[in-house]
Amino acid sequence: MKKITVLGSTGSIGRQALEVCDWFKQKLQPQCLVALSNAALLAEQARKYQPQLIVLGDQRQYPRLKQCLGGYSGEVAVGRQAVIDAAASPCDIVLAAISGIAGFEPVMAAITAGNPVALANKESLVAGGQLVMAEVAKRNMQILPVDSEHSAIFQCLNGDNKNIEKLIITASGGPFRGWHKQRLQAVKPSDALQHPTWNMGAKVTIDSATLANKGLEVMEAHWLFDVDYSQIEVLVHKESLIHSMVQYYDGSIKAQIGPHDMRLPIQYALLYPERPANPTPRLDLANIAALNFEHPDTDSFPALRLAYEAAVAGGSCPAVFNGANELLVAAFLAGKIGFLDIAEGIEQALNNHQQWPLQDIDSVLAADNWAKNWIKREYLKEEAN
Repeated sequence: MKKITVLGSTGSIGRQALEVCDWFKQKLQPQCLVALSNAALLAEQARKYQPQLIVLGDQRQYPRLKQCLGGYSGEVAVGRQAVIDAAASPCDIVLAAISGIAGFEPVMAAITAGNPVALANKESLVAGGQLVMAEVAKRNMQILPVDSEHSAIFQCLNGDNKNIEKLIITASGGPFRGWHKQRLQAVKPSDALQHPTWNMGAKVTIDSATLANKGLEVMEAHWLFDVDYSQIEVLVHKESLIHSMVQYYDGSIKAQIGPHDMRLPIQYALLYPERPANPTPRLDLANIAALNFEHPDTDSFPALRLAYEAAVAGGSCPAVFNGANELLVAAFLAGKIGFLDIAEGIEQALNNHQQWPLQDIDSVLAADNWAKNWIKREYLKEEAN
């Protein structure tokens, strides 16, 4: 029986992880559930799974949590430090699914404590990849990727991780695949949230629409698989059935194919190296008419190009890319800026940033803070923190 800590249990990945726990009740036991602000759902999960500990990051929501907790007999903790402490508490595996830079410190805490990590928080590697992977190497650990693309690459490389010519990360293209800039000017948040294949949280869905998500995944792949950025390619694959590929020096390509169901890579990470049967519908290859691929349009969707540039520049630049993107996506969802302003704001932030080396957690968080303050003050013309 694996005892699991779920960081971000009320988010999309966290909820699906708990579904996987329902499939394998004899193998997976939620020991600790952590949420940042959704008190009502955390209380519901606490009553159902009866973990030893639940943690709510936002102290302002504690009265709501307390009101809903009837029937739960375990321990309750509140606050940012409680989230970090929960990640470091002994367990068999930590599912890191807190969205955004907020997940970085808990991921570092889990690894430093020696807890195996199933990683769904790509921002930890984007903003502080060298620090994360240094801790992983120091402890001779392995990060198990949860993102479908990185799970696919991990599966392709399993037992065959030499002679890699390139990694090919697939992208659905989002709801605006094939659109040009002029048409994108009128896009509303409600349009961008209509993803054609995946059901994800709002932030990730917007990132998919701008292709920023693919840029973040390129950076994550670089750190996870120790491959140079020049060896990582993005291809648009509208069917979202081939989740990623590995091309070897002999010209052969390995691909991982499966339904677009995040519970499958979650299961693989939590139960690795086992592959027990689950109740998901199987992919009927005979009914797939075609598999299509095309190069991404980085003129209409420049966030991907900017991600590569920030990644190659290194240091604090990837954290600035990520921090600016987080705030700009929130501004777009709030109706403050247009769709194309997201990439434009990222580019301006990067152009105005004086890069610094990342030496510790504080230097990563400082880059994120610089980006968000610059966007607030200079781009959104709001009062910065």
